Amino acid sequence: MLLRRFYDEALAQASYMLGCQTAGEAVVVDPRRDPDLYLAAAKEEGLRIAFVTETHIHADFLSGSRELAKRSGARLLLSGYGGAAWAYRYWEADGGTLRDGDRFSVGTVELEVLHTPGHTPEHVSFLVSDRGVSAGAAGNREGSDAPVPMALLSGDFVFVGDVGRPDLLERAAGETGTMEDGARQLYASLGRFKALPSHVQVLPGHGSGSACGKALGAVPSSTVGYELLVNWAFQCATEDDFVAKVLADQPEPPAYFARMKRLNRDGPPMLPETDIPEIGADLLPEMRVRGCTLLDARERAAYAKRHLPGSINVPLARSFPTWCGWLVSPARPVVLIADVRTDLAKATGGLHSVGIDDLVGWVNAGDSGGARNRNAAAGTAGPDGDWSGCLAVVDWGAAEKAREEENAVLIDVRSLGEWEEGRVPGARRIHLGELRSRARELPGDRPVLLHCRTGHRSAIGCSVLRAEGHADARNVEGGWEDRLERGMPVLGRT
Repeated sequence: MLLRRFYDEALAQASYMLGCQTAGEAVVVDPRRDPDLYLAAAKEEGLRIAFVTETHIHADFLSGSRELAKRSGARLLLSGYGGAAWAYRYWEADGGTLRDGDRFSVGTVELEVLHTPGHTPEHVSFLVSDRGVSAGAAGNREGSDAPVPMALLSGDFVFVGDVGRPDLLERAAGETGTMEDGARQLYASLGRFKALPSHVQVLPGHGSGSACGKALGAVPSSTVGYELLVNWAFQCATEDDFVAKVLADQPEPPAYFARMKRLNRDGPPMLPETDIPEIGADLLPEMRVRGCTLLDARERAAYAKRHLPGSINVPLARSFPTWCGWLVSPARPVVLIADVRTDLAKATGGLHSVGIDDLVGWVNAGDSGGARNRNAAAGTAGPDGDWSGCLAVVDWGAAEKAREEENAVLIDVRSLGEWEEGRVPGARRIHLGELRSRARELPGDRPVLLHCRTGHRSAIGCSVLRAEGHADARNVEGGWEDRLERGMPVLGRT
């Protein structure tokens, strides 16, 4: 048996390839939108991808299952649950419907389907066995010919140290009145988890940093027995206790989750096949007339020193796809601004992962558009190549002075959970993901100071406000952590 885990740090998302090397076949579970990743791995291992499947209709990324099945010639297997609203609505000609208790195999490797609703109504998990080594072994569940299960591909059902959140259909997709029912379904599903052998490995679909739970662990796997001992969800005394705790303190779901749910339910589009052309800054006036989003993926210090006015800055860091999903409209064409082609490829993959596909060009910030824009590189060009944008970066001393002398407004762009743990006196909270849609709430005749935990999110927010017409947005570098180190006044901390 072969087991390979593919982990996307940007989305904190795990997908898996399981194969039988004797039979030369494999199955891929929860693939992201990069079919070449799995095709190359299968070729490297000498395997043919026979099946592609997924645990549920994903909300945080655009599924690659449909495209991988088409590219590999594999059979696409999808959950048959979900009801009228949330059952899969697309089926490939050679696809199949999965129901509780179904089994399918690649060689001696067998996957048994367990319906585990709660996070979503159609959610299934896969109990994995290797008949080649475990059939008839002591401790099997069903008799001498049954295999001993080795692992559970749990998707967003059970994580390391946490369980999947049951509120997304209501809070992200607008299905009113579903989150308490989902929480009770999840509690019942956890009863099935408790009945599994304690040695079974738990291979979840997400790790720390995902918005699909509130306390996900950073280690890649666990066991049933360990989770029963330490996972908070299994320490709840009653169902009502569990329901109250699982619905409390969940992070704000990104706005793009609703779109991902619907696309993944109805049929995710295929990846665009065209290359992204390099363009010069002299073409940007035309791009602006077309309503393009100018997306600068450089790190925040470089952007603060020099950028194209009207652009927004989402640095190519771990959270790049998530913040782009929040802040970049998929209905508008995008021009990417990057330093080198390697950054371009990474940024493009991140945008594709959240369904932002209309990429019409890229500008090389390393030479400000190349030989066609030498004046722009010097910062002296007119509107056809204007790199004159800069962003004010201040420390807490300057921020407090601006509040006192300029009547500056202080905006905290952190999450609600962070805010409740502690906040700056006199600050107002607007989550970064909501800043673009709420920009008009802020005064245009006073400085706006933004802070987060370290300065990363608030820098993104400043670029958003500037693009929305706020001329004086300043980033408080160091953010909350720096304020604590300085011993400056805060509220709400014990």
